[in-house]
Amino acid sequence: MSVRQWSQDLGMGLRFAFAGGREGWVRAVLTALGVGLGVALLLLSTALPNVLSVRHAREQARMDYSFTEKPVPKADNTVLVSHVDTTFRDKDVRGRLVEPEGAQAPLPPGVNAYPAEGEMLVSPALKTLLASDGARLLRERLPYRIVGTIGESGLIGSHELAYYAGASGLASRVDGFGDSRLTKFGDPNPTPESTDPVLVLLNIVVIVMLLMPVAVFIAAAVRFGGERRDRRLAALRLVGADGRMTRRIAAGEAMGGALLGLVIGTGFFLVGRQVAGSVELLGVSVWPSYLNPSPVLALLVAVAVPTSAVLVTLLSLRGVVIEPLGVVRAAKPARRRLWWRLLLPVAGLVMLYPMIGQGRENGDFNQYLVVGGVLLLLVGVTALLPWLVEAVVARLGSGGVAWQLAVRRLQLSSGTAARMVNGIAVAVAGAIALQMLFAGVDSDYTQATTDQDVRRAQMQVQVPQGTPMAATVKAFQETKGVRKVTALWEEYLADVTWKNENGPTLSDSLTMGDCTTLREVAKLPSCKDGDIFVVDGGQDGYSGDAPKMNKPGKKLYMASSSYSQRGQEVVWTVPAGIKQAHSVDDPTGNRRSGFLMTPGALPKDAEAILSGQLYLSIDQSVPDAFDYARNTAAKVDPQADPMMWASSREAARYTSLRTGLLVGSAAVLLLIGASLLVAQLEQLRERRKLLSSLVAFGTRRRTLGLSVLWQTAIPITLGLALALVVGLTLGAVLLKMTDTPVGIDWASVLSMTGIAAAVVLAVTLLSLPPLLRLLRPDGLRTE
Repeated sequence: MSVRQWSQDLGMGLRFAFAGGREGWVRAVLTALGVGLGVALLLLSTALPNVLSVRHAREQARMDYSFTEKPVPKADNTVLVSHVDTTFRDKDVRGRLVEPEGAQAPLPPGVNAYPAEGEMLVSPALKTLLASDGARLLRERLPYRIVGTIGESGLIGSHELAYYAGASGLASRVDGFGDSRLTKFGDPNPTPESTDPVLVLLNIVVIVMLLMPVAVFIAAAVRFGGERRDRRLAALRLVGADGRMTRRIAAGEAMGGALLGLVIGTGFFLVGRQVAGSVELLGVSVWPSYLNPSPVLALLVAVAVPTSAVLVTLLSLRGVVIEPLGVVRAAKPARRRLWWRLLLPVAGLVMLYPMIGQGRENGDFNQYLVVGGVLLLLVGVTALLPWLVEAVVARLGSGGVAWQLAVRRLQLSSGTAARMVNGIAVAVAGAIALQMLFAGVDSDYTQATTDQDVRRAQMQVQVPQGTPMAATVKAFQETKGVRKVTALWEEYLADVTWKNENGPTLSDSLTMGDCTTLREVAKLPSCKDGDIFVVDGGQDGYSGDAPKMNKPGKKLYMASSSYSQRGQEVVWTVPAGIKQAHSVDDPTGNRRSGFLMTPGALPKDAEAILSGQLYLSIDQSVPDAFDYARNTAAKVDPQADPMMWASSREAARYTSLRTGLLVGSAAVLLLIGASLLVAQLEQLRERRKLLSSLVAFGTRRRTLGLSVLWQTAIPITLGLALALVVGLTLGAVLLKMTDTPVGIDWASVLSMTGIAAAVVLAVTLLSLPPLLRLLRPDGLRTE
């Protein structure tokens, strides 16, 4: 067969799709809608790698740590930056105090000029939030005048809350970490990040499992209206076309719908791209410019979709005999064979088997085997589901009228029913496997922050040195929602001056607080104001240098732990009669060494050197109690750092990946639900005359509505059952590959299954109004 003949037949099919009357273009539009939704998600998926890389690049570009052991000298090209991040309710706010030291001071991305003292530049989302009625507490915490906004290049997302506020006097607090003097923004020492084989495996599996359901649905969408199309093709046989020519014409018609679907899908994507800038999902937001698909991947989608439409149509017509007087499809089809369908998942398991037990200690996983194995297992769902539906419905017994109508319809066209739920089944199987994998490796990427005792305190506030002690404690005690304040003031003692080039030979910590507070960190024999204690039994039994330094008459040097403040020292002479105390777990779960001192024993001028750690017990029944405490911290000192306590934290890359999975799964299920609705409406349209005939013979609408519900419920139940088996099998294999004990997170498994069932139920309910409009005897009219 020549290429010319193929092109002529495909071209004729294209003309039939759009110029073949109402029947042709309605089918083409329905196909295009289904394909378009899938194309939109494919384009979104091809853009996701760019989203992650751009977010990471922007985060790196605005990094403002100097990471130097020695201070950067003041110059005309330096700027002082202090971190003043905060949280408002459950939203993080990125805050920076900035003080340029010369005309050549570097600007952070997204900022054209620094704000003056008392002014601030804010992100668009923060500006909107501050203008809202419910942001009174946040406005009190940020008492700066808004003079501009941060540009897109300085933000990682459209909903990020961030600000730069002008300040003065920041030089006294430079430490190179939270407060820095910079000559430029960005990571000063970028190093290639080592790859974690398990995280790479997670990345691969997430991408495959997000894209596979879309590909399955696109393959189903190009077969919309197949029965009516085949009857139209019989007319072509009547005018002289042979069987092969009609198949090529049918492929051209499907290609027409797919090409229109590419256009519609691109439109959906462009609209969704703009909408994405105004949406925040699971705490993640993006700018529309992030969603730029890779040109190569976009070209691959543009070529693969119409090509797939042609191939799927040709394959679907292999078992159909199109004759001049009709289509031989109503005859009982040959029973589907099981053996070759089982080969697909078995082959997938064979490909994954060599990597069982590999874990993260034996190099990266073979990406080709991973992709091939996972694809074959998921394709196995699409191959097994039609056989399963056919085998089950063939054995279903009698029942009510609605049940019999549904079962008979499924017995006549089980393949169509299976195709409608294939996408959902594949999505659920993949989601179950991923949930098992994430749950299994969760402990490897989640670690305890400390042994923080959230029963003793729920918030910790780090107060910079020089903050008035009594006034600070009183301010928090008077704060709404604060039950108890445990205030510990800390610094270091050394046997020689901190100005010594070689540094001290002996050093240990000093902790100051009243007797009640000191009993939170040590077991005291007795205590009154003016007492001093030396502590033994520190962390892991280490008592530090304090016992060696505890010599009456010995001079010790008290200085700030910040190298920028090493010029401030207070000399303290060790008195006689220092008591012995035994260290116990403090609120953070650590045991301290060093000296404990009550306020009456504090040397003169030492208060200006000590920094504070305040542990707050919060009455969480008070609305916004944490925000009241944060506001007090900001009033005490803008650089005070309040932190809510949590029992654990997750590795950032793992958290990003899991968030990406949740966002992607939500998008896949949403679009598949929309596509299922299109498929359901197409099925109802194709059966309009049959439904109208049943109504004309007196069948109740309620009965027909229930029959449609059963026709959806039976295949989806079987599809979810198959997805459960394949998902659990794949999840177990992936856990074995990562050398993780196999366990099933039944809550996640059942939730994913329930979400999928809810999507199908919603689709069915949304299709009822069109169904009721079709259930009229005038549907028997024809031209």
